[in-house]
Amino acid sequence: MEEVVSKTEFRDAMARVCAPVNVITTNGPAGRGGFTATAMCSVTDEPPTLLVCMNGRSAQCGLFLENRRFCVNVLTHDHTMLAGFFAGQQADMEARYAAAEWIEMPSGSLALADAIVSFDCHLTEARMVGTHHIFLGRVTDIRARQDGNALLYFDRNYVNVPTQVGSFGG
Repeated sequence: MEEVVSKTEFRDAMARVCAPVNVITTNGPAGRGGFTATAMCSVTDEPPTLLVCMNGRSAQCGLFLENRRFCVNVLTHDHTMLAGFFAGQQADMEARYAAAEWIEMPSGSLALADAIVSFDCHLTEARMVGTHHIFLGRVTDIRARQDGNALLYFDRNYVNVPTQVGSFGG
């Protein structure tokens, strides 16, 4: 029989995985919501699809499931405070949104005006696995900028790794 690693062992190991920090927003008939996530990745480019994970105990799950739309906003190092707000340091949703400038995407979800990239998504599938919802979203629109250093999460801290856009050693 295979041994199962403990929750603590798994969490400590995952803390060693560097991940981009994103604010995931929704806006629609159920209302406006948003949370900070590092669990986001591409799934396929035919059709363009992203995967986002959200804690199933979050009071906002219902908003995302009912609105059936979300926007993935990839943050820069300048957004460290905003990441904290959307991670729960600021409980009031209006105060979270008041801390930055937003642009309404075609779906109605809000894109961070100065995000590195924002992906407007239509929720195509939601599945509960363990403690988290896995959201699959078909990308319907993209806003991007050509500069900015990504905000990353590593060893349970926000970190900045300066980039040299267009510079690939060799």
